[in-house]
Amino acid sequence: MTQTLLSFGHGYTARALDRLLLPEGWVVTGTTRSAEHAGTLTRRGVRALIWPGEDPGPALADTSHLLISVAPDAGGDPVLNAHGAEIARAAPHLRWVGYLSTTGVYGDHQGGWVDETTPLAPTTARGRARTAAEAAWQALAAQSGLPLHIFRLAGIYGPGRGPFAKVRNGSARRIIKPGQYFSRIHVDDIARVLKASIARPDPGAIYNVADDDPAPPEDVLSHAAGLLGLPPPPEVAFDAAEMTPLARSFYAESKRVRALRIRRDLGVTLAYPDYRAGLAALLRAEG
Repeated sequence: MTQTLLSFGHGYTARALDRLLLPEGWVVTGTTRSAEHAGTLTRRGVRALIWPGEDPGPALADTSHLLISVAPDAGGDPVLNAHGAEIARAAPHLRWVGYLSTTGVYGDHQGGWVDETTPLAPTTARGRARTAAEAAWQALAAQSGLPLHIFRLAGIYGPGRGPFAKVRNGSARRIIKPGQYFSRIHVDDIARVLKASIARPDPGAIYNVADDDPAPPEDVLSHAAGLLGLPPPPEVAFDAAEMTPLARSFYAESKRVRALRIRRDLGVTLAYPDYRAGLAALLRAEG
């Protein structure tokens, strides 16, 4: 039987997953907001839907697996708001549903460790919106039998999303805020986790997706500079740093994320277990 994936919000992470699925004969349909991006998806072998706009109903009727990577907005989860009833009706023939959330749902732990059992206590608007979206999807799953899996992603990096360009052009700054930790995950490792979950569905499961080495952001920039043979970017104290409100909001929370379930329950071995391995691979890929 042909396996089919419908991906709402077929962006950076979903494209990493389709690179694993398409060579195995999967039929992948992905939504995008623009005709330009639709053309890009079509060229890579993905059936593109412009959404909002085109009706995803026919694709949903033929879907065995569903991935949601659309961010919630002020009105809640856009996919649930627009198509929750259709998705509930499709539940009997869906074998796997993945919702991509964020570790921001845990809030601030002042550099302490969190895992999937940690109570949710978001402190940012983004974290609160994700927490509400998770709950809404869980409610739909309880009502309809939807085989829901939630993936709480750490900060995503990968090709095109590394620190090297800013380090090279001199715009990088090491923002120093004592006790600040971020967890990260390479986009290709996210794809490995999703594929492993598809192979071992466990409806109701929640997985943190992060590497093994949470680190202060200044350490990552220093290492990137060292790989390039450049001096570390200049230090700037957090209170004095010029940042957008969005960038500053990321520093409002500090935590280290444990992701034991992806190893224990899914058998995943990360290709990039720390930022050093991930950055080295990015630099090699740049040639």
